[in-house]
Amino acid sequence: MNEVMNNDGGAVVRIAIARVRGEAAAGDIEDVRGGEGGGWRCGAPRGEIAPRFFDSPGGGPSNGAIWRIAGAGRPGVNGSWSRTLPVEGGRWYRWQARFTAQGVPHLDRSVGPRIMWPDERGSPVPLDLHPRVRMLTHRAAQAEPESPGPAPPASPADGWWQVDGRYPAPSNARRATIQLQLGWTHHGDVRWSDISLAPCEPPPPRPVRIAAVHRRPRAGCAPAEKPPQFAPLIEDAARRGAHRVVPPETLTDDGTGRSIAVADCAEPVPGPSTDHFGALAIRYNLDIVAGLVEHDGPLVFNVAVLVGPDRTLIGKYRKLMLPRTEVEAGVEPGGDYPVFETRFRRLGIMVCDDGVFSEVARALALNGAEIIAWPVWGCDPVLTAARAGEHRVWLIRSAYTPADWGWMPTAIHDPTGRMVAQAKARGTLAFAEIDLEWRFLVYSLGDFRAEWPRHRPPVNLEWPDERTAMQPKEPTR
Repeated sequence: MNEVMNNDGGAVVRIAIARVRGEAAAGDIEDVRGGEGGGWRCGAPRGEIAPRFFDSPGGGPSNGAIWRIAGAGRPGVNGSWSRTLPVEGGRWYRWQARFTAQGVPHLDRSVGPRIMWPDERGSPVPLDLHPRVRMLTHRAAQAEPESPGPAPPASPADGWWQVDGRYPAPSNARRATIQLQLGWTHHGDVRWSDISLAPCEPPPPRPVRIAAVHRRPRAGCAPAEKPPQFAPLIEDAARRGAHRVVPPETLTDDGTGRSIAVADCAEPVPGPSTDHFGALAIRYNLDIVAGLVEHDGPLVFNVAVLVGPDRTLIGKYRKLMLPRTEVEAGVEPGGDYPVFETRFRRLGIMVCDDGVFSEVARALALNGAEIIAWPVWGCDPVLTAARAGEHRVWLIRSAYTPADWGWMPTAIHDPTGRMVAQAKARGTLAFAEIDLEWRFLVYSLGDFRAEWPRHRPPVNLEWPDERTAMQPKEPTR
């Protein structure tokens, strides 16, 4: 692999250093291949933080050319390869690339491809407000850069991550400028290959009909009497075409009147309640996320189970953030952030107090969740808007508290945090049909769901026994 040279035979790093000494303008980009506007270029915001650039005609995963950026031990390194291509405004384009990285502790922050959409003069263009765009302001906005991210799995077998996304070129765009960036890593080394931007068809809609159940199962005292009380509302949701239904938290506990209700209501998972809800899921061809109490050996967990029509139990999530009442009852916290890949899209789950803190929702979003189901007893309603909006996910919340209490109602929130459906009374549903291809854009920031992994603090949250770390993972299938 050769280090890229300028016309005088000097390396790009040396060019950048010369600019700092006043011999050229800082921030310029040197042409690398193919003549003006026709090939790849490399550059940095300032010469003193420029990385080193290399290219090779082969060696990629398909034996294609490689475009490499290396930190080479320089502090604050920040630079990119870039290329500008002609596009037709109003058409959709598919961006694909492969990359491999070494010495990069925070991949999302340090390795950042971008696509910009200038006009024929290289100037920004207005954003098109088409039916799939939800803008968070009425003020006119310009088209912001797209920020493709690596697709699962988080650790590809061959060491090369795949980046794949479809994007609409704004109507006034005439060019697409691709940037392959490396930043904020002293010793990082990234190599790109198999890069393409080609016209494509728009992605098809991905509609999902979701429902949250607002009911307290007060009849009876035995835990086994509780699950059947949700069957009528699940049937109602099925009649309306629901794909996913969420009853509330610890539903076998509510109304039992026991002095140590949590431990007394615990059962194995899978067990009688998962069998009951699994039978309903198969009968109505939908997913159900139900809050239960799990007994696993000597341990008791506040758990939410996911049952579906393909098999009785798809998976479970054990509540991590426990209130003092559960701590005093001897409940054990969970230790993982699973995301489940189902035919009704990628689902994460959190339970009650998990939503008081941002970490659980953040970990689920990082792990690929598009929808978060939240069985909850009751909580501050502002937190629902925060959890949905800060992580750009759909959130389905099933609560016990009545809507007229001014506390947390049973509701559905979109990725801006806005409530789109609410159950007004007990014994009813919050129901919505959504499209996961909708894009929620922020003025001056663009698609913040794609941007926020690069802007969040580079913190990995680990339990003392290292059972779990908040790192991207491949969804459970």
